[in-house]
Amino acid sequence: MNKQMQCNLTAAIIYLGALSGASAQPVTTAPPGLELQLYAGLSITGALGTIYSVEYLTDLAQTNTWRCLTFLQPPATNYLWFDPTTPAAGKRFYRAIQFDAPTNLVFIPPGTFRMGSPTNELDRSDQEGPQTAVTISRGFWMGKYEVTQGEYLAVMGSNPSIFKDDTNRPVETVTWFNATNYCGRLTKKEQAAGRIPAGSQFRLPTEAEWEYACRAGTSTRFSYGDDLDYTSLSDYAWYQGNGGGTTHPVGQKLPNPWGLYDMHGNVWEWCQDWMLGTINNQIGSLPGGIVLDPQGLARGDGRVVRGGSINPGFPAGTLRSAARINPPPEFSFYETGFRVVLAPSQP
Repeated sequence: MNKQMQCNLTAAIIYLGALSGASAQPVTTAPPGLELQLYAGLSITGALGTIYSVEYLTDLAQTNTWRCLTFLQPPATNYLWFDPTTPAAGKRFYRAIQFDAPTNLVFIPPGTFRMGSPTNELDRSDQEGPQTAVTISRGFWMGKYEVTQGEYLAVMGSNPSIFKDDTNRPVETVTWFNATNYCGRLTKKEQAAGRIPAGSQFRLPTEAEWEYACRAGTSTRFSYGDDLDYTSLSDYAWYQGNGGGTTHPVGQKLPNPWGLYDMHGNVWEWCQDWMLGTINNQIGSLPGGIVLDPQGLARGDGRVVRGGSINPGFPAGTLRSAARINPPPEFSFYETGFRVVLAPSQP
């Protein structure tokens, strides 16, 4: 399989195909009355299921400046990909390299979903609406598990957790700042080791990415169904009903349909987004309508946490896919941790 394919874009010409042998046809004019919109294209040939790091640079003489633009899982063995971020002028050269992610990451494909909960959902709060049609335009990698105490210790050199008898428990008692600092240090460590491409980074998920990954194509209260009387929740989550007020080693319950563990329960998980208001304050509600790759508010009085926890003070309904609260970013408690996303930096 040819893992590197390139395409040369100038201000007026697009070459669709690969320099390694596929035919390239220049496009320079449009039929009368039609506007020609220019995009760069890259022809990718490979086995179904293969995931690529699609990368670009602007000067072929600078071969150490490749930057990851997207992670892509082509839907066909021969696939023509277009770059929607192509600048109006200048050059970009592209390549697609098969990417095998670091251990314990799951690829989350792009797609659409309805964020939030319908007004008739059991145990719903006002801040879970109005339901919003969200498109996640680029695939990303997400941690299969919540970040463990062992992983945090290896990167940060300390373990702030309360329950320390097993380093496979999720790290907890971490602030939002602790979580983002971990992501930054992990990025530097993995880039230095050559395990992730330049231009990619570990970070917290956006709230939309988190719910999209949690739902995994479902629209029910939980990723495994509505479970109106919570009879199946113990199969998927540690919570007030079975957790004993303590965290538990990650990955002991059943995963969601995309292979992610503990998306419901164990510890609340920090997200990137700001949020306004409290649980019953409409100010903290979702935007509604149709949204592309939402990043949340520019400011707020707290950062979003998702997923619920083993805290006996939080009922089972707070583990639903749409449930959300917003502690201040400096908040830390034994029930709060996080998981990571690996995604391209903004181009």
